[in-house]
Amino acid sequence: MAEKILMPRLSDTMTEGVIADWHKKVGDPVKKGDLLAEIETDKATMELESYKDGVILHLGGPKGSKLQVDDLLAIVGEAGEDISGLIGGNGSGAAAPAPAAKAPAEEGPKAQPAAAASVDVSKMEEVVLMPRLSDTMTEGVIASWAKNVGDPVKKGDLLAEIETDKATMELESYKNGTLLYQGAAKGEKIQVNDLLCIIGDVAKVDVNAIVAAVKGGGAVTVAPAEAAEPEPQAAEAAQATPGAETAGTSGDSRIKASPLAKKLAAEKGVNLSHVKGSGDNGRIIKSDIDNYQPAAAQSQAASQAAAPAAVPAGQESFVDVPVSQMRKTISRRLSEVKFSAPEFYLTMEINMDKAVASRAQLNEISANKISFNDMVLKACAVALKKHPAINSSWMGEAIRVNHHVSIGVAVAVEDGLLVPVVRFADTKSLSQIAGEVKEFAQKAKNKKLQPSDWEGNTFTISNLGMFGIEAFTAIINPPASCILAVGAINEVPVVKNGQIGIGNIMKVTLTCDHRVVDGATGAAFLQTLKQLLEEPLRMLV
Repeated sequence: MAEKILMPRLSDTMTEGVIADWHKKVGDPVKKGDLLAEIETDKATMELESYKDGVILHLGGPKGSKLQVDDLLAIVGEAGEDISGLIGGNGSGAAAPAPAAKAPAEEGPKAQPAAAASVDVSKMEEVVLMPRLSDTMTEGVIASWAKNVGDPVKKGDLLAEIETDKATMELESYKNGTLLYQGAAKGEKIQVNDLLCIIGDVAKVDVNAIVAAVKGGGAVTVAPAEAAEPEPQAAEAAQATPGAETAGTSGDSRIKASPLAKKLAAEKGVNLSHVKGSGDNGRIIKSDIDNYQPAAAQSQAASQAAAPAAVPAGQESFVDVPVSQMRKTISRRLSEVKFSAPEFYLTMEINMDKAVASRAQLNEISANKISFNDMVLKACAVALKKHPAINSSWMGEAIRVNHHVSIGVAVAVEDGLLVPVVRFADTKSLSQIAGEVKEFAQKAKNKKLQPSDWEGNTFTISNLGMFGIEAFTAIINPPASCILAVGAINEVPVVKNGQIGIGNIMKVTLTCDHRVVDGATGAAFLQTLKQLLEEPLRMLV
């Protein structure tokens, strides 16, 4: 299905952007992570990556044209799709970000004393405010600072990693100078448009005056004012820096490279893991690809995991781990459902003997290895077309019966749980589903999933069978009204034709929102699902 890509707000004060260059044209195939365009903001020219696979169906303007934030930038979908309905407008929220960007400047002076009212921070080059890095972002957490107070900063240098409600994203500096102030320490939260940092000349910038103007005036004690002696600060930072990591690779094994460097590496067939980055914190930039010589590539150094601190026997010990933005979102969304939706649960046993045999045969010819979870997903997709009430959403004043089937697949990651969506699952083969689920799982672990990957599910599957869990109940993932909890396949005694034998039995539990689904409706869905999995050929017809 075609999707719009809107002009993002790539800096804290950006209200419009100029298309400096297109790297794709209409008709070109595009993949997630491909360099789509270069956007000139009020601060710098920045690279914009695509967050969707497909074909470029429409471009919002030629090179050099100007677009407002949230205006239509491009449309990506399948070749030949009708996009006439998407080109007509930019969405109801197109103009919202512009006043939001000015909010601190408009509201701040009203609360200031006379001395602070004359400071207009919105026009100060030294001030960097927290940008809105995703469409739903209202606050960000400092995952890490790549620069310390007193460090020199250049345009394009990695400044910080910001954890939003959707992903952890890299923030580059769009100005030269010295980092004079940080608005929050690692792990702390900053609202969108609040003061993130100050970058400038220590001899010319009054840090206290800027902080007072942003935070509402009054006496503010600013420790970074000592940045007039940057050398000791830099020395302390160097002492606190952990051991060197593999070039171009961060501590969580993600290769750090600019989108343009990735594009050039793909064109030249260069393996980024073999390139030593010369950018900030070993980040790979364009010049590193241009100057790369395979003969000079060095082997990667093995990173050593820090050993946990020893705790004496009989001594109480604990550590408080800050709640991540992802965990907060999970808590909020699932609590809303758990305490507002009247849930009920239906459990059924399914004999998987024929599914086990069929899977072995299918994997002999399938391009992608098919798992039992893929078979359950396909069976659910077929069953949902027969039971549309299960494929529905509670909208408050109406029940939305979805004609399309988009199934979310719960994937466990280090920080919590993500649910990427297999769209139009009823129209896809088992091999296609297997390949898509495998790709989603890898992207989830690498924190590469985009908002478009996990939005719009009409049904959800959560599978803990691989951990040996026989049965469990799952909490509904909105906007869906049902979620299927899948347990392990176990060999147990079963009665067949009056004889006791061994069968492969799997237990599934369907959690239903009683506002949308009744018990008989849920039971009928499970009966259809049981028939499809016990006779797998049914789902292929």
